[in-house]
Amino acid sequence: MSARPRIGFVGIGIMGAPMVRRLMAQGWSVSVWNLEAERYAEVPGATVLDSPAAVRAASDIVIFCVLHGDAVEQCCFGPQGMARAASGATLLIDTSTINPDTTLILAERLKRETGIAWVDAPISGGPVAAGDGALTIMMGGADEDVARAKAVLNDLATNLTHIGALGAGQTAKIINQAIVGIGYVMMGETLALAEAAGIDAKLLPSALAGGMADSTVLRRIYPQQQARDYLPPRSYARQLDKDLKNVMAFVNALGLELPLVQKAYERYHTFAAGNEMVDGAAVARLYEKPKS
Repeated sequence: MSARPRIGFVGIGIMGAPMVRRLMAQGWSVSVWNLEAERYAEVPGATVLDSPAAVRAASDIVIFCVLHGDAVEQCCFGPQGMARAASGATLLIDTSTINPDTTLILAERLKRETGIAWVDAPISGGPVAAGDGALTIMMGGADEDVARAKAVLNDLATNLTHIGALGAGQTAKIINQAIVGIGYVMMGETLALAEAAGIDAKLLPSALAGGMADSTVLRRIYPQQQARDYLPPRSYARQLDKDLKNVMAFVNALGLELPLVQKAYERYHTFAAGNEMVDGAAVARLYEKPKS
């Protein structure tokens, strides 16, 4: 039996850290790199390396979980990027959320310059799901590359879907983030409505459970907003703001007019300006009345 592939992981953030811990708990050997060195304390037992190039050289498969397309490009082609390594990993699994067109451009270049295959596999579910191996992952790529990726991702996800060719995973994630962005704003408005109406706002998720209004955002984000429970952050506002900006760019490129998505983006962007590192659910603060 062949040895289990060695895993490299680039990006030890709110999602990346629990993913690394989950992989190690499942018996994978993981080498890591992160831009901010203080994050290495979040992944005890991982092998810390000094660049994405070093991660590639020490791995068979590399997973990215970074903030945006510019970060993905830098980790691939920057001065210490993976393309600088002469050999090593032959598959990149990008779990970041970036534009599908950017995925296609970067993947083609990486394949041409290094031979590394690419699977776009953006994630959804949050840090707790990442640590529990219960993520939702949407994958785009060639069948043979996705088959290799699944061997690793099966330990991170309970819902793993190969939705199409390269870039299809990111397209599905854009649709996911449109729904999520509307949901975060809608939960803030729902809370404002419930509290203004004078009902017991804390009971709303259980009162609506099983009905047509029931949803993950009602069960997870609304209670967080109702309790004003934003520390420590479970996600950063800058992330969803960035994602909604990508959503609008994608919508506009398709020539669509989606006023609900547009309004959710505008409201969220208003909140995120100056609150980039605040918990993303704190968008509900837009609807709080000033204290007298």
